[in-house]
Formats: sequence, structure tokens, C-alpha cells
Amino acid sequence: MFKEFKAFAMKGNVIDMAVGVIIGAGFGKIVTSLVSDVIMPPIGFILGGVDFSSLNWVIKGGAESTEAITLNYGLFLNTVIDFLIIAFVIFIAIKQLEKFKKKEKQEKKSDTTPENILLLRDIRDALKK
Repeated sequence: MFKEFKAFAMKGNVIDMAVGVIIGAGFGKIVTSLVSDVIMPPIGFILGGVDFSSLNWVIKGGAESTEAITLNYGLFLNTVIDFLIIAFVIFIAIKQLEKFKKKEKQEKKSDTTPENILLLRDIRDALKK
């Protein structure tokens, strides 16, 4: 069973996926900071000094010994904006990768001439001589 697990874990796809998850986690932190520290403050200022992270709806007020029960929709808005930015950036990155792949395929097609065509050209050139 250990050998099978080792064979599975050492496959290229699993390692690529692990690298993607690690990079994605770091990228998520960057985007979260971008949204909460750079994007949301100006939006809050434009909307009259609203801080989205503190927006909530009190369902049940708290007493001395208990906390209030709140619905924190401001934090939810921040998370939705995080997701939209991440999704947009990934969309742009994948679109650019597809463009690069198309260019590489076109360059390969234009650079590689089939061998039979090269032989026919050699024969043609020899006949001309």
C-alpha cells in the first residue's frame, strides 16, 4: 500500500496540483490584502466613510454575559469582492497563456517543413541544375 501511495504521490499531476495550491494560497492572501487595504477604503470613503468590514445586522442584542448575535454582511461583501478579483485575474492569466500557446503552435508549424517537401525541393533544385 505504501508503494502504491508513493507512486501516486510522485506522479507529475499531483506535484503540479500541490504547487498550484500553495501558490494559490499565497495569491489569495495578496488579493485579500489588496481588497481590504487598497480597494475597500476608497469605496468606503466615496460612500460616506462606510467601513464594509464593520457592516452587520444585529439579530439579537447582547447582554452583560452574552455577545450579540449579528449577521456580518460587510465581511461577506469583502469576501465576494476578493473572489471576483481572483476570478478575473485567473481569467486574464489563462487567456494570456492560451495566446502564447497559439503563437508557439503557429511558430512550430511555420518552422517545421515536412521531410518529403524538403526532398522534393532538393530534387527540383537538382533538376534545374
